[in-house]
Amino acid sequence: MNTSSTLLQDSLLLIWNNRNSAERIALMEKIYASDITFYESNDSEPFVGKESIDQLIQTLQKDWPSGFEFTLTDTPKSNHNVQQISWQLGIPGQQPAATGMDVAIIENGKIKALYLFLRQ
Repeated sequence: MNTSSTLLQDSLLLIWNNRNSAERIALMEKIYASDITFYESNDSEPFVGKESIDQLIQTLQKDWPSGFEFTLTDTPKSNHNVQQISWQLGIPGQQPAATGMDVAIIENGKIKALYLFLRQ
C-alpha cells in the first residue's frame, strides 16, 4: 500500500469503502497529507483535513444500504504527481447508484488534493 501509483486506488477502496471511522483515520494518516483538501463540487466548500473528510464519509454511509461500495471501472492512471481513477458506487452486480472519477494531486508521497467528478 501507499506507493505513488496506488495512493488514489487505496483512498477509494480502503478509506471510502471502510465503515469504521477509527480504521479510516489510521489509513488516512498513511495516504493523505495532513492538510488534504477534498473538492466535492464547484457548488460546495471544500472539506479540509482528515477529520472533515471522515465526517463526510460517515454522513454519506448512513444513507447507503448494506453492501454499497466503490468499485473500479478502469485501470488507475498516473502522470507525474497527478492520479486519476474511474469508479462506480452501488451494490456489485446491480445497476450503480453513481459513477464518476477522482483526480488526486500527490505531494511528498501523499494525496494533497482530491477532486470528485460525478457522472451520474
